[in-house]
Amino acid sequence: MRCFQDDNIPDPGTITVKAGDDIGFVVAGRIIHEGPLLWYMARAPTGKTAASMDGSGPIWFKINETHPFIRTTPAPLDMFAWPWYNASEVHLKIPKCLPSGQYLLRVESIALHIAFLEGQHEFFGACAQLKVTNGGIGRPGPFASFPGAYTDDEPGLFLDIHDDWVQPEQYDVPGPAVWTC
Repeated sequence: MRCFQDDNIPDPGTITVKAGDDIGFVVAGRIIHEGPLLWYMARAPTGKTAASMDGSGPIWFKINETHPFIRTTPAPLDMFAWPWYNASEVHLKIPKCLPSGQYLLRVESIALHIAFLEGQHEFFGACAQLKVTNGGIGRPGPFASFPGAYTDDEPGLFLDIHDDWVQPEQYDVPGPAVWTC
């Protein structure tokens, strides 16, 4: 669940971006499971860089999350329409008020196709190392840890998205609230 834990994978390098820049990931293939897409960042602590930090502890704050379009007429496999479903690239803007510094950026897609069975949701993630410049004076939070940001009994992780007789009024995205400027 944490970034860069395999010592056999070489350091991918740190990318310099400006606060407010558009950034993205290219997916190997495409996003093929229904579920939310979540974006997190973690600032490197004093004395560390994005390349030397390990991403442990309650340092992650959510900068974006997707919600499904919930249909009013249930139909198998069509109750929820996920904005990034079938995408081969995903993009978003770095918050303009994010303070300058070194960060890890995490994007994850949570697959919910069999989430009605406890513990059967799947996590697909990727990370990048960023040096953010021209930042603002925002104060990110709330913070979460990986692993530990989610529990198995969260409404957004334990549900049957294909059950055509249960129509939710809303979908609760797992994890902490999105930090905004």
